[in-house]
Amino acid sequence: MRLIGVDFGGKRIGMATVDSDVRLPAPLNVIEASGTLAKDAAEIKLVVERENAGAVVLGLPLDLSGETKMSKICRMLGDRLTSLGLIVHYVDESMTSQLAEDIMAGSGLTAAQVRKRVDSEAACRILERFMEEHG
Repeated sequence: MRLIGVDFGGKRIGMATVDSDVRLPAPLNVIEASGTLAKDAAEIKLVVERENAGAVVLGLPLDLSGETKMSKICRMLGDRLTSLGLIVHYVDESMTSQLAEDIMAGSGLTAAQVRKRVDSEAACRILERFMEEHG
């Protein structure tokens, strides 16, 4: 099954895809967040349809005390995606952006290139984490 990973943020939405048989996630283009969950969900659905994916894996930002204000917003986005007919899974996205930056640091990219790609690379880490947790 093909999955779409989503690293949701207030400014940008990082996206990645993976085929569960191959298990090698690939970054997709970043979507600029619109400021409304309905519009963002519609944009994500278009990517899911274009990539012929069977489900979305939405990163859930957690901290030591559990859910955060942003994780509640991500759950509301997940509810919107579900109402559009998509299957949504959640996975803890803690440290995925930092891990993505660390991975790219040794790649020879400029700081501007890293900033442009970090959200989609974080979405790749979200997909890796999901596959590790769910086989």
